[in-house]
Amino acid sequence: MEQLYQENAKIVYHYLLSLCHDRHLAEDLTQETFLRAYQSLERYDGNCKISTWLCQIAKHLYYQYLSKHKREVVTQPDEEAIADTPPPEETVLYRLELMDILKEMQKLPGQMREVIYLRVAADLSFREIGEILGRSENWARVNFYRGKEMLIKAARAAEWEDKHE
Repeated sequence: MEQLYQENAKIVYHYLLSLCHDRHLAEDLTQETFLRAYQSLERYDGNCKISTWLCQIAKHLYYQYLSKHKREVVTQPDEEAIADTPPPEETVLYRLELMDILKEMQKLPGQMREVIYLRVAADLSFREIGEILGRSENWARVNFYRGKEMLIKAARAAEWEDKHE
């Protein structure tokens, strides 16, 4: 089990981080994922990569977390994350552009948005994304491409509006 953890913990953590955007929650859910995997290891049938199976467990744990904590509001900022950020004058434009992209991503259909997060943030292959979401590799590839095109189109429209104001 230790070897399984060493080989896959980073993948599971980054996948969860791409979903929740909270390092502490991602760490907690990563630990819980491996506990659940250990408890149900006999049910792993080998039809997919072990990392894919672990990410499926992680996704279900995250969804369970969301359903249990939907009314909970975070009251304290993540002080470690604040300490790691560069000075504001270096990141103002980057943050504005990132916010625009993230706002546009929220407009995408749910699974299309999830495909983009998994590809970009978790650096998973289209095959792995398809396995995690219960779809084909080609489906993941097409949804990523379509989502990317929608984001580019929205960025161009926003750029055009900025120039013509």
